[in-house]
Amino acid sequence: MKARLIYRIREAYGNGVIEAVIWEVPEPVRPSEHLVKYRLAYVVDGKRIVGYDNERGKGDHRHVRNVEYRYRFRDVTTLLDDFLKDIEGIES
Repeated sequence: MKARLIYRIREAYGNGVIEAVIWEVPEPVRPSEHLVKYRLAYVVDGKRIVGYDNERGKGDHRHVRNVEYRYRFRDVTTLLDDFLKDIEGIES
């Protein structure tokens, strides 16, 4: 099985733009243990304000402003909800 695109979006949101791509992958992107590869970003004036990803070697994590935090991936729906909550926290 090759990677299968689950979700892709690029649209204006609040003061910036949301860009998100999520794939189902045939094997985990280590050290993650699930079969989802993702990259989500909220960008304002060319700067990433909020970001979630699970790059190889780092695993699941999120960025809020300039601080990186570990992230516990549960499922795609929760991932999207958590991402939007972080954006709303910045916007409010």
